[in-house]
Parts: sequence; structure tokens; C-alpha cells
Amino acid sequence: MFNLQQEQSYNDKMGSADGDDPCGAKESSTSTTFTPISVKIICNNTPQKALIDTGSAITIIHQHLLNDIPHEKLIPKTINHLSGNCSTLNIIGEIPLEINVNGIKTTTIADVTTNLVTNLILDSDWIQSNNVYILTPEQQIMIRRRGKEVSIPFVKPPLLNYLASLINYITLPPFSEKIVEAKVQPNNITDVLFEPNSRLKNKALFTGNALLNIENRTIEISIINAMNRQQTLSEGIKLGIVTQLSSTIGVTVSSNYLIERIPKGKACKVLIPEGKGAKASNTSNFNHMPTTTSHDQQHQCRECYQHFNTGNELFKHLRNKCYPEEIRQQINKSIEHINDDKQREQL
Repeated sequence: MFNLQQEQSYNDKMGSADGDDPCGAKESSTSTTFTPISVKIICNNTPQKALIDTGSAITIIHQHLLNDIPHEKLIPKTINHLSGNCSTLNIIGEIPLEINVNGIKTTTIADVTTNLVTNLILDSDWIQSNNVYILTPEQQIMIRRRGKEVSIPFVKPPLLNYLASLINYITLPPFSEKIVEAKVQPNNITDVLFEPNSRLKNKALFTGNALLNIENRTIEISIINAMNRQQTLSEGIKLGIVTQLSSTIGVTVSSNYLIERIPKGKACKVLIPEGKGAKASNTSNFNHMPTTTSHDQQHQCRECYQHFNTGNELFKHLRNKCYPEEIRQQINKSIEHINDDKQREQL
């Protein structure tokens, strides 16, 4: 699930500049089902649940859990790891751990983080070095050592993800933005992390990841229609998923990377000469600009840095500069021989 790499490889994995997934053509977890392997172990003489992640290159423990169990002195180090969903894990040090699996004691070195979505992750090195067998049909793991063989069953993890579906159908005018209401299942939590359905982007409908508050099983989401025609969303359509936030685990977004509401593209890079329509103070490379969430930058072209009063004006600007009328006419002419409306629209 986490597939951690050191952050030095981060810029090499940001993906293309045309709005693809920032980690490089990977599907969002909205459309990917993941069932973690959770087991009960004893960590430093303390009963604990752990996730076994065959895709993780390091063992990780949350600082909150480390504070609750006996442990040796923390070895300080500062480094960031990139997780499979492109979030950054802040590492503050490393610590040796003893993992007891039904009487068989193993050891590992774990990185200590302040913002993990679970308490403990055991990595692929721990699996291989301790001859851990993951028996999926039997729903258990098994360890063999010195003629001794032990096994422990999988533990069903608590449900953390819930669907967010549109309450009422809505029609979005061309180049418009609206606030819509979506219903979610849980009624005993208040704050959730929303992740949009990746299929919305295929229809040029954009909404962003957001920390939202649930009231009466309802959340409010902003949706932008970037097409030059109106689009209608049906009642009950899946807008995305919401993730329950643990009261003891914080989720942070690294300031080194900002997922904006408008996918990164090449807007105005070639068609507008440098500096035209832009302030002189904004001619530096966008990637070196400080991250901000101000209203001015929210409606600012990322290439020419021209400011707009509304999101609608910005979208019109991007469309006119990146896809002039003559280009759109050429595209329409090249696909007019396709009879299938759906296929023609996709092209």
C-alpha cells in the first residue's frame, strides 16, 4: 500500500505536466481495492496490531505507539519518505524493535514517523529475513525457525473508507463551479479526508482532496466543470471516498508539494511570451515559488501568472490559450467520421 521511497526520488516520480497522476500514471485508491494484512503481535513486550506490507521497503512505527511502549533510545535522523498515494511521511529517527510472533522473537530497525495512518508497518525485509510465509487462502502468516513452526491468523482491520455519493442530481453550466452535497455512511465521526473519484477527471470535472466536516451524514464538495458545455450528474453517483481520521493519528500534507484544484499543464507556456500579462515579480519558475493557498493564486495562471477574479475566467483563459478555436475545429473535423458519440467524446 505504501511503497515507500526516499524523497530524493520524488521529483523523478511527479509524472507528466499534462495533468496525469502526480506519481506517474497510477490509479487513485478511489478505484483500487486494497486489503491490508493485519495481525496481532507483541512489540517490545506490548500486545499490538501490525500491518504486514510486502510493498514497503522499511518498517515504520508511529511516534504515538513508540511513546506507549518500552523502547531503547531513539536515534535521531531527519528524512522524508514518499508513500504510494504521494503523501510525505516525516521521519524523526530510527529505533530497534522486538517483534514477537506467537513465541518466536524477531528483531528489526524501524523508522519513527509523526504522520502515519496506522501504528506499525512491517516491511518486506522483515518478511524475508524471518522466513515469514503469507498464507492467503488460510488467512494467516507462518514462521519457521530451528524446527519450530508457528502461525497467527489475519485480523480484520476496522473499516476506514466510506463512499461519498451525490444526494441530488445537478447540472453544471459550462466553465462553472458549484457546491454540491454528498451523503456518507458513518454517523459517529465528524472529520474525514475526502478523495475524489478519478473518473470525474476523465469528464473534465475537477474536485480536490480535502479535509471535510460531516453534519447529518452529509459533506459539501466543490466541483468545477472545465468543459464548454453543460454536464449533468445523476443522483447517487459516486463522487469519491472519505477516510476516517483516527483521534490519535494526524494526517499531514507536505509543504513541498501542492495538489491544486486545476491539474498541472502547459498553459500559456508556448502561446504567451514570457512576461506578457504578468507582473514582473512573478516571472520566476513556478516550481520555486512558495506554496500558498491565497485567493489570488487560486485564480492565477501557473505559466503567465495573470490573475483572474473567478475560476470561470481562469478556465476560459486556459482554454483559449491552450486550445484555440482553429485547433478545436481541426479536432472536430478529424473525428467527425466516428459514429459512436461516446467514443467521439472521449477522443
